[in-house]
Amino acid sequence: MRLPAFAETMEASTIFRPAKVLLSAIELGLFTKLGGEAKTGTELQEELGLHPRSNPDFFDTLVALKFLERDGDGPYSHYRNTPETALFLDRASPAFMGGFLEMANARLYPFWGDLTEALKTGKAQNETKHGGEGVFEELYREPDRLEQFMDAMAGISAGNFMALADKFDFSRFHSLCDVGGAAATLSMIVAQKHPHLTITSADLPPATAIAAKKIEAAGLSDRVHTKVPDFFSDELPKADVITMGMILHDWNLEKKKMLIRKAYEALPAGGAYIVIEALIDDSRRENAFGLMMSLNMLIEFGEAFDYSGADFDGWCKEAGFKRTEVIHLAGPASAAVAYK
Repeated sequence: MRLPAFAETMEASTIFRPAKVLLSAIELGLFTKLGGEAKTGTELQEELGLHPRSNPDFFDTLVALKFLERDGDGPYSHYRNTPETALFLDRASPAFMGGFLEMANARLYPFWGDLTEALKTGKAQNETKHGGEGVFEELYREPDRLEQFMDAMAGISAGNFMALADKFDFSRFHSLCDVGGAAATLSMIVAQKHPHLTITSADLPPATAIAAKKIEAAGLSDRVHTKVPDFFSDELPKADVITMGMILHDWNLEKKKMLIRKAYEALPAGGAYIVIEALIDDSRRENAFGLMMSLNMLIEFGEAFDYSGADFDGWCKEAGFKRTEVIHLAGPASAAVAYK
């Protein structure tokens, strides 16, 4: 066996270790505790309630993983946040995205331990496995948790939404409806970039109540509105552009096709249907993130799955769309666009 293949195998087989180090740091509130200060390992150990055995291994591992910086060596050295962790992982930062990591630690990490069972049974391995309610039912029952989750998802999606606002030509359209709009992040970003558009963020009542507050706070209530359709039983709101950010992958093939048909029916001739996902590359060889996202859909929902641009093209043309294109956004994410 050649050495690089051996090293890559070892790295892949233990990649859960750096993930859990980071997730435990988030769970402990380490980055928030540090804030803009520098502290010794002993100070952090005491403030976080850790056993002495954790010091310095835990903190030095975070240094080696580039999540912390350390001034000096030895027991009197001081740890501090990197500029990136200060921005994204300190709860006091407006760009805090740790809510998603908290959810990943509390839910996804243990569920992924049952991946083998999911592969064998095709069944979800989340709370529903033991008779509990699924993630959406749990979240929508508790407004505070829902808002925290929506903020976390907004934090990790905002870059893709900004890229869409920059890269897609909205100039010939007059209205947009974001289906499954959550906190209206996509709607507000596009509205700020393209002031000629009238925009609707459509979701269930608990989500739209949160979205309405954020829209008002952004001063966009005159151009960004909310609606409360049930997009399985109701028609979608009519608009020149219909978007779905990380929505289509939540469902099985039958429901995917149903949502695509509803989007087609809600659009005028020349309208555009845009989905934002970690699209799998057509050859299914490169986008490991997208492929693992699809496995995550198996763990969460059983029949749900992610898909490629070619898959999207086939489903959309079956529904009547004339053509499709894929626009790369950021990282592993892309926008798949279908034109009526």
